[in-house]
Amino acid sequence: MWVSVALETDAAHADALSDALMAAGAISVSVEDALAGTDLETPQFGEPDASGGGPATPLWSESRVVALFDPSDDLIGRIAAATVAAGIDDLPEIELDEVAEQDWVRLTQAQFDPIRVNERLWIVPSWHAAPDAAAINLVLDPGLAFGTGSHPTTFLCLQWLCDSLHGGETVLDYGCGSGILGIAAAKLGAASVLGVDIDDNALIAARDNAANNRVALELRHSRERLDEQFDIVVANILTNPLCVLAPLLAGRIAPGGRIALSGVLAIQAEQVIAAYAPLVALRVGAERDGWVRLEGTRC
Repeated sequence: MWVSVALETDAAHADALSDALMAAGAISVSVEDALAGTDLETPQFGEPDASGGGPATPLWSESRVVALFDPSDDLIGRIAAATVAAGIDDLPEIELDEVAEQDWVRLTQAQFDPIRVNERLWIVPSWHAAPDAAAINLVLDPGLAFGTGSHPTTFLCLQWLCDSLHGGETVLDYGCGSGILGIAAAKLGAASVLGVDIDDNALIAARDNAANNRVALELRHSRERLDEQFDIVVANILTNPLCVLAPLLAGRIAPGGRIALSGVLAIQAEQVIAAYAPLVALRVGAERDGWVRLEGTRC
């Protein structure tokens, strides 16, 4: 159980009060427009004002500061001390509300519906029935790991795996997250799949998802040695880690093998291509919603 604390102040004191509440032990603090929902609501940051002019001022003359605390006997006293520390002379009215502890990650994930990758492959959250029983259905419960199939980068990698796997390949899924790419590879006919991640929660989610899909998925923490080479290497991470990992990932491609990288914005593609250029030539294979998939083959 948590306690939500809300106080109203002016723009001149909102930042100072936020800092003081954090110093008093708040877990999080947010600042809102106290007049939101009324005719006097101020446009949000960066939005044009009602007159059609430039961006609105990024401050609210009447601000509502909301902080989340652990329950404690001296909570009111701590809040009062925070207002004094923020330079507020008169203690404003304090609103207290109990907030039940919930697993917000799982509540968010529960909003996902089945996703059709192509005519062969569907991603089906574990709380849904498969829309096409004749297709390859990857049943997924992301747990606390990234990878539901809804993000453009994951979708791009899934499409590439569908096009690249013909049966019998060895596959490395580096940064496996929920295991979605590795499990898809196994269901598409890969002979063996290794998933690697830096996050223990991801490895747990990937293990459980592999079991639920009745596929064999070897899992390894990124701190462990990785010396093997693979026919297919796929990594859906982010630009900076992909650049740092260039020698490792390029070195894991078997002669004649293929690699696909995603988690890269279109404007970052040349940066990643340059990082891999001494090792393997990459090109933009596909783009979706501003994200790209980079592809290459080792000679």
